[in-house]
Amino acid sequence: MNPISILLVILVAFLAGMEGILDEFQFHQPLVACTLIGLVTGHPAEGIMLGGSLQMIALGWANVGAAVAPDAALASVASAIIMVLGLSGGNTDAQTAISTSIALAVPLSVAGLFLTMLCRTIAIPIVHFMDAAAEDANFRGVEIWQLLAIGLQGVRIAVPAALLCFIPADAVTAMLQAMPDWLAGGMAVGGGMVAAVGYAMVINMMATAEVWPFFVLGFVLAALGDLTLIALGAIGVALALIYIGLKDLAKQGGGAGGGSGDPLGDILNDY
Repeated sequence: MNPISILLVILVAFLAGMEGILDEFQFHQPLVACTLIGLVTGHPAEGIMLGGSLQMIALGWANVGAAVAPDAALASVASAIIMVLGLSGGNTDAQTAISTSIALAVPLSVAGLFLTMLCRTIAIPIVHFMDAAAEDANFRGVEIWQLLAIGLQGVRIAVPAALLCFIPADAVTAMLQAMPDWLAGGMAVGGGMVAAVGYAMVINMMATAEVWPFFVLGFVLAALGDLTLIALGAIGVALALIYIGLKDLAKQGGGAGGGSGDPLGDILNDY
């Protein structure tokens, strides 16, 4: 990668690290981070493909209570850089580079979890410094300490990203080409299974008696080869609007004259 691309990748990594805490502009989401890194390195299509696959995995990652989810920011940034380095050698096909990067995403997310816990531990005394500044009515000091704490989260992704950028592309390409066919195929299968597990975790959290018919309908429609992703998305939006309209109508007592406020749920309960 050229120096400008490296600087842009580090900038994306820094923003992704901060967004892992802020959750405001979603730079840490795999689809966003991988697409941006692919864009600044000249591989936008591969970045979107990698980001879309990793996004399916990260759908089931969520902080629950004191349990912190795996770090999507480092997984997205590091795997995207590895993919770009593999493609920069010129002798690696895109599918192999993407499959290998997907397989590396999960261990990278665990490493990122360790780094974010380290940054949060360092931020504990910063909170006391902010308390001291607040007692002195030093609002500027509070802002500076806050920006410093958030900046640590950005640095924890930017530094590994910078180190990865200086790995010779030929070394990554040689490593990918040295993999036997059974290992490359296994990584491709494993990456697909991990994405399916992530989607299954989302279904497990969302599944209720009211939404199961929509899941079934979605899987049936997805099996139709003539329907594009845009068509499937339009059908999904239409079904959501229909459901919301029926739910609002039931709340107003229109037509049904009672019920739980969930017309589909009332129908299922009748059975």
